[in-house]
Amino acid sequence: MSGAWVCVCGPSGAGKDSVIAWAREQLAGDSRIIFARRFVTRPAQPGSDHEPIAPPDFDALLQREQLAWHWQAHGFGYGVARRYAHQVTWGRVVVVNGSREHAARLGARPGVHRVLIEAGADQLAERLRRRARDAPESIERRLARNGRFAHLDAQLVITNHGELSQAGARLKDYLQQLAAAVNRPAPALPLHEALHAKTRH
Repeated sequence: MSGAWVCVCGPSGAGKDSVIAWAREQLAGDSRIIFARRFVTRPAQPGSDHEPIAPPDFDALLQREQLAWHWQAHGFGYGVARRYAHQVTWGRVVVVNGSREHAARLGARPGVHRVLIEAGADQLAERLRRRARDAPESIERRLARNGRFAHLDAQLVITNHGELSQAGARLKDYLQQLAAAVNRPAPALPLHEALHAKTRH
């Protein structure tokens, strides 16, 4: 595998979707970086960027092993099509809008990187109230859940507390640096080693 997976995760209200969307727009012309479009067993909502799928169809994809990644969160199934694994094999960086629980389960795997987008507790609560998607008790559950992931191991932590462009630029720069690193040509062998390798073949 010559490319890389990047799992971008964070608590509800951290602005993860907005940060990813900003970076995706800025990187639209960079063919080395692919933003995966997820299957989710949830109807599409304004501003959402996923493929809605019925639970039976999601289960069928699982049974046919058509999902490279899959997880459950907030009562819904999430999946990433296996075709994105081919992109990684071909040397591209594939960005997945993921969950912290799934990211934690991945552990230390070669070619898998984690980016955590976070914000202060007060900001998280205010953003969740402002988006008016959840009842007050649901908001409290989401905030309480954050303690489970206080020590999530991530290669990059972005605190999204200011201008969206600041957090978005940090993600964009990281992805570009990673794309350059995974596609860097291998260093040439010293002459005597190259001749030795040639004689063996």
